[in-house]
Amino acid sequence: MTGLTDSHCHLDHFTAEELPDILSRAAAAGVERMVTIGVRMAQGQVTRALAEAHPQVWATVGVHPQNAGEAPMPTVAEIVALADHPKVIGIGESGLDYFYDTAPREVQQEGFRRHIRAARETGLPLVIHARQADEDILRILVEEREGGWFDFLLHCFSSGEELAEKAVEIGGYISFSGILTFPKSENFRVLAARLPAERLLVETDSPYLAPVPHRGKRCEPGYVAHTAAVLAKARGIGAAEIAELTTGNFLRLFKKAS
Repeated sequence: MTGLTDSHCHLDHFTAEELPDILSRAAAAGVERMVTIGVRMAQGQVTRALAEAHPQVWATVGVHPQNAGEAPMPTVAEIVALADHPKVIGIGESGLDYFYDTAPREVQQEGFRRHIRAARETGLPLVIHARQADEDILRILVEEREGGWFDFLLHCFSSGEELAEKAVEIGGYISFSGILTFPKSENFRVLAARLPAERLLVETDSPYLAPVPHRGKRCEPGYVAHTAAVLAKARGIGAAEIAELTTGNFLRLFKKAS
């Protein structure tokens, strides 16, 4: 049976002492691989080192939109250079966050465009954070596509149906987190049931957003099994099939991890 993949987590939020147990529990839950995500350029060496140290761990590099105003936005060339590593398989997370608005929107948008161009130049997929910015996310994706193809993933999907549907129409992928398991998330379960099977991934976004039955606790990669189970139920298929489906999609998108 194909194992599960946690396509988005933040392993640098766990201490070096507790990480072995975190990874052991993930393996026991059937998680064969995971991606630790970049949120600051200065953190890029950390995510790369974590991936180097653990064969089941891969990494991305980039600047989260909430951190876009903390330092000068890296150039496309700087992002590309940081991504030049055998275990870096994606760019990001980047995107737009109009909920917290911790960085000026024009700064977030410029950063988003630079990450898109780095994804295009490297051929690596872009991991996108989208929160209360659906219209601008889609507009920028469409505009940048005019400059050439790039792959992308809307991670931890919690946006509107229109963004999901149009993103898929232009070749994007959608990843669901523990939010999918929450009692009030029936709208997302309905959406997950009708999106194309070949565009679906699962993640934890750990240590955040622990799924039911661990909601309210610190999340960890092994909990992706709970989100996968809810996705399987929504689509009317079994656990083994959802693992094979989502991991197959992951490997098709993140080709460098194959």
